[in-house]
Amino acid sequence: MGAEPRSGNALALTHASAIKGKTIVVTGVTLGGLGGGFVRAVAQAQPSMLILAGRSTAKLEQTAKAVSEKFPDVKVRPLELDLISLAASRKAAETVNAWDDVPQIDVLVNNAGVMATEWAASPEGHESQMAINHLGHFLFTNLIMGKLLKSPAPRIVIVSSNGHRLSPVRFDDPNFKDGKIYNKWTAYGQSKTANMLMAISLAEKLGKKNNLSAYSVQPGLVISNLGSHLKLFGDDTSDLDAMKSIDAFYGCHLAWIDYATHFTAQTPEQAASNLVYAAFDPAIPTNGAYLEDCRVASPWTDVLLPWATSSVEAERCWKLSEKLVGQEFSY
Repeated sequence: MGAEPRSGNALALTHASAIKGKTIVVTGVTLGGLGGGFVRAVAQAQPSMLILAGRSTAKLEQTAKAVSEKFPDVKVRPLELDLISLAASRKAAETVNAWDDVPQIDVLVNNAGVMATEWAASPEGHESQMAINHLGHFLFTNLIMGKLLKSPAPRIVIVSSNGHRLSPVRFDDPNFKDGKIYNKWTAYGQSKTANMLMAISLAEKLGKKNNLSAYSVQPGLVISNLGSHLKLFGDDTSDLDAMKSIDAFYGCHLAWIDYATHFTAQTPEQAASNLVYAAFDPAIPTNGAYLEDCRVASPWTDVLLPWATSSVEAERCWKLSEKLVGQEFSY
């Protein structure tokens, strides 16, 4: 059971001095979702600019309008970013790098993602959950790294999940034999593990040298549309049962708990507190850490698997990601 949820709005006010004047990029900012909750929370603390990145221009405009109407002094800029496509991720990065009035980026929050979707391949042939949740973000992040490193203390936040427990990175077969042996929960787990490993790599490669901080975050059970396509509760729990079967295989206690009573569902505004903490708290003790309930998660008391916390696995995942996106990033 997680701690009593706190408000992202309240925590943003606590960290108002750290937020004020910052240029912040957030992916996945739909109103009613986690990213939308985060954007609205930090807007009250007067950041210099909020760059809202996402696939749907209509949804970007909707969020931008909501922020601008309530906080007219905050600059808001939409950025079209379709993470399933490496070409589109490159285009979005090129757009950001061409903005002369955005000389630096202080905070990047990689929030956009999908969960347990049916098999689909990206335009480049990669499994879609790995493409959207990890590879698109990996490429976009590294391509705008020049502007991040112009900040005196850049910070990168990557939304992961305790779903990382469902699979390590499948280094020899990340694509599930092109879908022939696909399991949507295993694929989700692989992508969430990759998120955590990316944060570790960024911290190790750029932490001491460039004063960069990177964290992965478990936002908790959030009331949003992320899992609206899944059969999790009610008369048909087939998708929840499929996930629990993987937990049972690994001997994870979540296979035998009652989700309806074990977890407290949070609103996007409440869950956004985890992102505010990751993006602005000045006293997080461990760079590259996996955060939960506004603290560093513990392998002794939380769901935290060693395949997602290993520096060796992180470097292997970095090399695999470079191969899959077709570009190396050496720091």
